Amino acid sequence: MVYRIYSEKKNAYAVEAKSVASDLRRTLGVDVEKVRFFNRYDVEGVTAADFERAKTLIFSEPNVDDIFDELPSFDKGTKVFATEYLPGQFDVRADSCSQCFSLLTGKERPTVRSGKVYAIMGNITEDDFIKIKNYLINPVEAREASFEKPETLAAEYSIPTEVETLDGFTELDREALATFLRGFGLAMDLDDVAFLQDYFKNTERRDPTITEIRMIDTYWSDHCRHTTFSTVIDEADIEVPYVKAAYDKYLEIREELGSKKPICLMDIATVGGKVLRKRGKLPDLDVSEEINACSVKIKAKIDGEDKDYLLMFKNETHNHPTEIEPFGGAATCLGGAIRDPLSGRAYVYQAMRVTGASDPRVPFEKTLKGKLPQRKITTTAAAGYSSYGNQIGLSTGLVNEFYHEGYVAKRMEIGAVVGAAPAENVIRECPEPGDVIVLLGGATGRDGCGGATGSSKQHTLDSITECGAEVQKGNPVEELKIQKMFRRPEVTRLIKRCNDFGAGGVSVAIGELADGLLINLDKVPKKYEGLDGTELAISESQERMAVVVDKNDAETFIKYAAEENLNAVEVAVVTDTNRLVMTWNGKEIVNISRDFLNSN
Repeated sequence: MVYRIYSEKKNAYAVEAKSVASDLRRTLGVDVEKVRFFNRYDVEGVTAADFERAKTLIFSEPNVDDIFDELPSFDKGTKVFATEYLPGQFDVRADSCSQCFSLLTGKERPTVRSGKVYAIMGNITEDDFIKIKNYLINPVEAREASFEKPETLAAEYSIPTEVETLDGFTELDREALATFLRGFGLAMDLDDVAFLQDYFKNTERRDPTITEIRMIDTYWSDHCRHTTFSTVIDEADIEVPYVKAAYDKYLEIREELGSKKPICLMDIATVGGKVLRKRGKLPDLDVSEEINACSVKIKAKIDGEDKDYLLMFKNETHNHPTEIEPFGGAATCLGGAIRDPLSGRAYVYQAMRVTGASDPRVPFEKTLKGKLPQRKITTTAAAGYSSYGNQIGLSTGLVNEFYHEGYVAKRMEIGAVVGAAPAENVIRECPEPGDVIVLLGGATGRDGCGGATGSSKQHTLDSITECGAEVQKGNPVEELKIQKMFRRPEVTRLIKRCNDFGAGGVSVAIGELADGLLINLDKVPKKYEGLDGTELAISESQERMAVVVDKNDAETFIKYAAEENLNAVEVAVVTDTNRLVMTWNGKEIVNISRDFLNSN
């Protein structure tokens, strides 16, 4: 049986409802007198008695909330509509509610689905009502919901058993390859696809699976491999004198380094650090094969004694995700920035946020087609960032937003963090054949599928409606548990190498850990059924870590994870094959040479 309940803040505490009303009046210019806002919960898999107990223990705080079994009656003329997340989008409110039920009852977690109900009061025309719904519902993540209570919350998933082999791919001519590229919406260009075709035709001598195509597209994406910055610069004709002087200085430094690598933006960006290191100016730089964040050796005063510490810095941009889904994009910008030093075993304790937007005061009617209003982006992104930071407990010392009309083309969303860890707790070793990879943290869903390639592609008029699955949903409480676990030296000293799950999911987070890998996608924990091998390989579901440990330490590591209420599963093993292999449903769906993967 499905139980339903509504929760509404008492008028004195109805901050969100009053904020929505003010926003609608100011942004849309509609005659809104008042907004009532309800959180709606549908629950299945609990007894009537447990549901009754939960009304004042889970669904509401009696001192600030009112609860209703049915929506109250509204005055004539009140416009009412409900919203819900799109299927497959992670709903942190419903997930937290389900966990609370398990804690309250000591039983299995029930199925919970949440939604929102808006009651708009005032002189609202039908055109105004449509405008309001279009403003409040972002089609990237949500949709208008029915008021009818479902008979069951059990989702019917078609269970896939195969991934497609692209028969005939190796025989396509260049024109057909161009059609293939457009049809599959790949981030790579035509030359990349032709190079890929040549590899499968002449080296592997077979047609690829769709998983291999999607995985390589992700692995080679600009987001993961900075391919734009690695573009070779054959000739530079620079007119601005000070830029020309800087470029000439760069060429001098290349001579000093004896560099024979092609000139590119990435080399220009990193040459300063290289030459300072060569000159012996960076004795405190922490250098290792594990590249999670900028790491510096320092002395920290602990209880009056100098201790060796590693100080780590990392910044992350989430321009594309925040452009199309501001709350989740900005939230996971911070979450992703935290995870990089965290994967280096550092505890992040300070953050900075620098953003860029066009004028948020521009009238709603002047919003460009295919874009969200600038006011919507900038205010919702601020809420998303602060929500993640508040829940994980991280202070942000600087917040600075720049306003320029150029940002109407693409928002700038930068999150930067600093963290530290005792040097003695950070053990870095090369993975060896037989070592196992443990997937730690959250489960995998469709949220974030294609995020790396999506942020590497051109933003079009259709992006706002087509990119929903590319935006990750943050779960800061899960990441906080990983932080707590990695504060324990007995845990971190078991870790040989660690990578966080960001762009690219399994294909990158695990795929980068060693040259030879056998990954069993059937072992990857799922948020729900119905995911195929390709989705499991590239999903960017958040708050996950890939950890390399000795096979004899895996059981101990998993036990420590359970003590922090974290899921941990062995999903892969290091091999000596120099190939990345993935299996799903007992079948091999990816088998690619490491040399080829690294050739981009």
